[in-house]
Amino acid sequence: MHPSFSDRISKLRGSNNEGVLALVLILLIVGMSIANPTFFTLNTGFSILRSAIVPVVFALGVLIVVITGGIDVSFAAVAIFAGYSTVTFCLSLGFDPGLPGIFAMAIAIGAILGLINGVVIARFNLPTLIVTLGTQGIFFGAMYTYVGATYYAELPGSMAALATTNLLDVTTSSGRAYLHVLVVPVLLLCLFVAWVLKRTMFGRSLYAMGGDLEAARRAGFRVKTTQLWVYVSVGALASIAGVIHIVLSRSANPRDLVGGELDIIAAVVLGGASIFGGRGSVIGTVLGVILVQVIKNSLLLVGVPSAWLRTAVGVLLVIGVGIQAIAARRKSRRMRVIDDGDLNDPNAGKHSGPTSDGSTSDGSTSTEKVDA
Repeated sequence: MHPSFSDRISKLRGSNNEGVLALVLILLIVGMSIANPTFFTLNTGFSILRSAIVPVVFALGVLIVVITGGIDVSFAAVAIFAGYSTVTFCLSLGFDPGLPGIFAMAIAIGAILGLINGVVIARFNLPTLIVTLGTQGIFFGAMYTYVGATYYAELPGSMAALATTNLLDVTTSSGRAYLHVLVVPVLLLCLFVAWVLKRTMFGRSLYAMGGDLEAARRAGFRVKTTQLWVYVSVGALASIAGVIHIVLSRSANPRDLVGGELDIIAAVVLGGASIFGGRGSVIGTVLGVILVQVIKNSLLLVGVPSAWLRTAVGVLLVIGVGIQAIAARRKSRRMRVIDDGDLNDPNAGKHSGPTSDGSTSDGSTSTEKVDA
């Protein structure tokens, strides 16, 4: 049997409206290319991809939390704490452990900070937004107090070498276009997170917790343990993003990153992740990040002041959450109508129970087992 037209449209749209988001992104790129021909160039494309590297890593962590029905606003503070502390430690001792050592140190710091979030949330059942908003200030203040606030223009040798390593470097009529090599490991990280969410029990537990926390607990999922691992994972991903940011900016500034959380959350929501939990995908999240970067780049090209960029992102976030709220209300109303129809059906429930011979009243064999 051939799939119907509506089935094909539904498949193209995607379970989290990734197809719709991709179409919007394509239309925006085409529109901006017509309005400003300099937009559709290799330079602009590579620039957008470079600017999306760090937000994509951040968004992967936020996606994991949002799927569980939570929200984390401390990831930027964790990122700069882990990255800046690692650079400060290496420079103060005068040694370079190499890229594996630097990333390992940063990930360990980020995982510990994430564990603090997880313990507080899981142990005391506190709202995730309130907890992470509080720890954001604690982590940032602790970094200034115990690590320092010195700006480092020089990085350890391995980080400095990575900062100048490009995957592609092309000279075009409009100037130099280059794509940083860090695009590759970030792409592999996206594939890994997508695999975890789709193919592992840990990923299934995240969606179960986002759908109904109590139902997930009754189904046998270890909710408290999963919450701990969720925030440890977010801390690890944030620390990776922090190191990458320092590498790309070729300097370590403790005042970076914090304050840009809205862009990441908006990208995840626009990517189809439900702010109420239980839904979201890596593909949609990556598309959401690219969409936000394209919009910001487009506004700059048409001469919109940079101060308005945050306003545009805020509007996108409100629209994304509003659409989700309307869709959830329609679904709830539809379910209520179905339930009312079942209650008004005089034949409903007449054939639901098995007879003494193990068959239902309509003649079919019951597979229901009765506990002893």
